[in-house]
Amino acid sequence: MRINKWIPRILFPAMVMSMMAGCGNNATNNEAEGKNEPSPTTGAHQAHWSYEGDTSPEHWAELDQLFTTCSTGTAQSPVNILHDQVKDDESLSPIKVEYSPSPVAIINNGHTIQVNLKNQDNRLVVEGKTYILQQFHFHLPSEHELDGKHAEMELHLVHKSEEGSLAVLSVLIHSGSENTALNQLWSLLPAKESEEETPVEGNFNLNGLLPADLHSFRYQGSLTTPPCTEGVQWIVLENPVQWSGEQIGKFAAIFPHDNRPVQTLGNREIDSDE
Repeated sequence: MRINKWIPRILFPAMVMSMMAGCGNNATNNEAEGKNEPSPTTGAHQAHWSYEGDTSPEHWAELDQLFTTCSTGTAQSPVNILHDQVKDDESLSPIKVEYSPSPVAIINNGHTIQVNLKNQDNRLVVEGKTYILQQFHFHLPSEHELDGKHAEMELHLVHKSEEGSLAVLSVLIHSGSENTALNQLWSLLPAKESEEETPVEGNFNLNGLLPADLHSFRYQGSLTTPPCTEGVQWIVLENPVQWSGEQIGKFAAIFPHDNRPVQTLGNREIDSDE
């Protein structure tokens, strides 16, 4: 399966745009770790969901009719990436990440720590298609697995194309040396859920969150939170980054876990640009 020849099973830009309603120009509430958004048809709020108990991932589809794809979908995320089953596709072009220091704001939305971009200047180019970075957020432990193993955490950078399709750049995080760029955000880490975001003083160096080597695994999947909409382009970087144990621990003290279990890959293929 080649990414540039893949045709989505569903036409979802209108749904994606409705899920972004109320987010303004700078934030994407869905991949979406955001507040429960009004239904595009009824105006009613979606049901509360979480990662534990009766509202945990195994129950998401039961909570709201808008969440049925969480159980009926055939191209769900995250997945377990098995190296011996990855297809090396020489036709794939390396991704282009065009990030620059940017104004951001941080928020605890009740599901994760999310950082919203305050400009539209950061781009991701995948097979000639351009996506603009809207927000990024974190999961503990990682949602994707490599050969059946979690990383300590995972970073999701959520991008949107001009027509409304989504691409998520995933970075796995291992415990090790301190990430100095992260300290600008972690000094403002909000421990409690709030509807108000906190502006981060100065511009934030987005490149400081990425590994130097951007080789990637690619597949077509879904949002990893309700409503689990499919048609999302996933780019999972093969090389992890390191954070200190203290940096990981600060997140874990707020969200002991906020990951959806891996989903069945089915007949999908995972490609590599190596």
